[in-house]
Formats: sequence, C-alpha cells, structure tokens
Amino acid sequence: MKKIILLILIGVWLGTALLAQGNTTSGGEIVKESEIVYPESMTQQLGNLLKTWQIDLSEAEIECKRGQNVTFHDSVYTNRLYRMPTEMELSFNNVVKSYIEMYANRRREQVSYMLALGDYYFPMFEQALDKYGLPLELKYLPVIESALNPVAVSRAGATGLWQFMLYTGKGYGLEVNSLVDERRDPYKATEAAVRYLKDLYAIYHDWNLVIAAYNCGPGNVNKAIARSGGKRDYWQIYNYLPRETRGYVPAFIAANYIMNHYADHQICPAHSYNTITALDTVYVKDRIHLEQIAGVLDVSISELRRLNPQFRRDVIPGDYKTYALVLPTEKMFTFIDKNSDIINFNRDRYLTHRTSTDEYLGNMVSAASGNSANVYYRVRKGDNLSAIAGKNGISLSQLKSWNGLRSNRIGVGKRLIVGKKTVNLPQPESGEQLAQFISDNSTGETKTVSQYYRVRKGDTLGKIADKNGIRVSQLQAWNRLKSTKIGIGDQLIVGQKVVTVPKETVALNKEEPNRNQPSGGGSAIISAYLKDQMEKPAESKTGEETEGVTVVGAKVAGADADESEIQE
Repeated sequence: MKKIILLILIGVWLGTALLAQGNTTSGGEIVKESEIVYPESMTQQLGNLLKTWQIDLSEAEIECKRGQNVTFHDSVYTNRLYRMPTEMELSFNNVVKSYIEMYANRRREQVSYMLALGDYYFPMFEQALDKYGLPLELKYLPVIESALNPVAVSRAGATGLWQFMLYTGKGYGLEVNSLVDERRDPYKATEAAVRYLKDLYAIYHDWNLVIAAYNCGPGNVNKAIARSGGKRDYWQIYNYLPRETRGYVPAFIAANYIMNHYADHQICPAHSYNTITALDTVYVKDRIHLEQIAGVLDVSISELRRLNPQFRRDVIPGDYKTYALVLPTEKMFTFIDKNSDIINFNRDRYLTHRTSTDEYLGNMVSAASGNSANVYYRVRKGDNLSAIAGKNGISLSQLKSWNGLRSNRIGVGKRLIVGKKTVNLPQPESGEQLAQFISDNSTGETKTVSQYYRVRKGDTLGKIADKNGIRVSQLQAWNRLKSTKIGIGDQLIVGQKVVTVPKETVALNKEEPNRNQPSGGGSAIISAYLKDQMEKPAESKTGEETEGVTVVGAKVAGADADESEIQE
C-alpha cells in the first residue's frame, strides 16, 4: 500500500514538473495565462474598428463558409513557423501559442477583416521595406500595433498604423500640428517607420531585439541586456523586459503565423468589392475644406476622411504648403477641372478664419504689410456701397474686393476699407541687419561666417535667442523662418561675423574642397533623433518603475489598463 501511495506521489510530482516546463519561457519564469498582455489593438470592439478602418468593410461579404477553429499539436505550429520563408527567427513556445489561440479563436472575425485590409496595405508596406532592404515579414507589425487602423490612438496618444508617439514621429520627419497629423498618413508613416526600424537594426543586429526596442524604446532594451549579464538574445532577456514588451515579439510571431495559415483554422477573408476602388493623388496648393470637395465632386465626406486620415480637422492648409490628396481615380480629373469651383464653394461657411480684424479696432488707420496702411470708414444710416466708393474716389469693385463683400448689402456701423495710405515704417536697429559679403582685392576677401546650434528637445526660438544674446527676429531672418516652428535636430544659425580671408587661403580653398565638411545627408547608419534617445536610456514608453525612475504617459500595442508604454 505504501509503495502504491509513493508511486502516485511520484507521478503527481513528475506531472507537475512537466506542466511547469511547458509553461515557461527560455528565461525560466513560469508564465500564467493571466500574466500575458495582449495587444491593445486586439482589445477594441469590432464595431468601432469597422467605422474607423480606411477601407469601408461594413457591408463586406465572406468569400467562403466559416467553420470552427481547428487546433493542432504543438509540433505542427513549430514546423509551420520554422518552414516559413522569413529572414527573422519565428520560434515557437507556450507564449506564442497563447497568441495564436487568441487570433484563431477569440479574434477570428477581426482577422477576417484584417486579411481584406491587407490587400490594400501590405503591398504598400512591402514596397517600403524592400526599398530599404528590410525583411518583408515586418509588414505584419501594424497588425499588432494598430489592427491596421490608420486613425488608431492608444491610451497614451500613439497614433496611426505604426503607432508613433508625437516626438518619435517628428524626429522622423512627420508633420504634426492642429490640422495635419502625418502619423495618420499611411504612406508617410510607413516610410518613417521603416527608417526607424532600419536605424534600430544598426544598433542591435537582431530583429527580435529591434521590434522589442520599437515597442519599449532602446533604453529599456539596453537595460534588459545589462541586467541579463550582457546577453543579446530576446528570449534570454525576456524576464528583464517591461511586462508589455515580453508579449510583443510573441504577438508578432503569432501574427505572421495566422496571416499565412488562416485557412488551416477555417478563417475566411472578408471582401467588399464595391468600396475598394482605384485611387490617385492630386496636389493641393489652396486652403480647402473636405466638405467643399465633397459638395462639388459628389463624394461622401466619410470616404474622403477614410482616404485622407492625416487631415484631422477636415481642412487642407494648402496655403501653408503643398499637400497630397487621395481621391478615387474617376474623381481626379474632375477635381482638376473644377478646382476654382471647389475653392469658392461655401467658403465663408467652412473656412471661417479672418485674415484681418483691424476693422474692430478704434484707430482709423492701422499699419499693414509693407509700407502701406488701410484707411477705414464707418457705415452710417442711408449709406450704400456706390455712394461710399464715390466719396472716397474708388470703384465699387475695389471696395468690395478690399472688404471681401459678395453682395451690395451692408449694415450700419460696419467699418470698411476705403483706401490705402503710405506710412513710414521704423528702420531696424543696426544690430538686426544681416552681415553682407564684401570683396576686397587688395587684402584678400572678407566673408560672413555663421555660428550654428542644433535644436534639442524643449528648445524654442525665444530660449535659443536668449542663450546666444540675439533677437528672435534675427534668428528668423538668418534662418529664413516664416514661423516659430522648429524641429528637434534642426541646425540654426545663431551668430554671424565678417572675417578676412588672405588671398593665399582663398586660392587654396578654391582648389581643394574641405574634406571635413559634412555631406549633408546626416548619418548613414542612425538618425540624429535616435542618437538623442540613446543618450537617455531612463526614458521609455513603459509605465513601469525601473531603478527608481518612473516613466509615465506612454503607449504600447497591447498594454493593460493600468500600464502603458511610450515609444522613444
């Protein structure tokens, strides 16, 4: 009897040991189902995604009859992943299995729609990845980042298909302001993301570490490597990474699996043949509201928003710079032919910003641009436009043009521009004038030498001007800035002086170029933005405490409600 009890106890112990072994990572830590963090993109309601996806799949049809999920032995998953033609290592373990089961079971309907969206997005991603020589399987990264939703916004503010944080996006050249957010532009965000991944690979030379750093920032990956004793294998530093990032690589491996083996799990792609149409691009050089385009071209505003998610307030500020507008191909030529009609369509209704508010001020004369000023007249009872124009020696058309009037109706008390007056503007102080190039053949040449400053995080034109003892107006003039906007990494002129160059030096410089002069393309390996981030390893996009430093305000694809990550 004692022997039987002893054998039973040994059997229980061995079974427990084997179960524990099957639920550990290579780092040796037991991983429970409750500890696995799923991508934030996979926790969204399908109904909300159907409203925000760039391609309308709300009335999509299923190509084949759906069945129930089919489960396979672990050896099948292992062999399928190993045999996939990928440059990246796609290994199998129990964490990867949990993500495969999530896609194949609980999120199989969402996978159906993402397969259809892939027809639109994956060729775009592949083209950018191939251009920079990166593995094509990285095209599945937005599946776990955003569920292929171009207007996705994480709890911490990461935005777009590739879930860029604000300063990461700006660091890679994406424009973000009140009207335009290029993190939501599928083309530009993809280009920026591929460049970012390429820069990360130049640091780690291991793709699993690269996508881990994409998720939690290179600083956190570097800490995990250091704490592991210098190991540079993702699975060996697994237990030292932030909690959310531990599931990031397994989720990516599972996304590669399900996007290639969906049919084995009886998942069918959803397709809407009526809404995926040929698209083309036109360039806009005027300020236009999407409602103006919709009204003239007979295109729904929802379709324009889906095709152009980067215009966050439906306004294209084309008078600021030229922007690309995506339209159905059959509407492109109509847009070009009716460009003037679109610009003037209900303009006062959709574009309400006023160019001037001088008329509301008390002075009758106010300085305008250049050396002229407007002269105003306040409308009295009995006045009409023709009489006012005649009194001031101008034509009726001039009066209407100066005041933006579309009809002859005016109200008592309204102030109208009725003339232009020359004014003498104050001359700038001598210190604000730019140094000029001077040539002196007797003693050599004199030229202007500029002193430069590279913009850092937190800098403003005012701060930079104060540091260098100059005026903001000087700073703007030297650098030809039309506004106070500057970006991290910009190189600004902060000082100029005239120096004399001897004739001999001038002649020598003309014969032999300066080999120390930068080529203008920046580092060929890693961007200035990423170099700056590498100098700040304590900053990451995880919301966990690390060695007394708490980093907050973050993003991650797949963070818990109480933990988030920030992408550096």
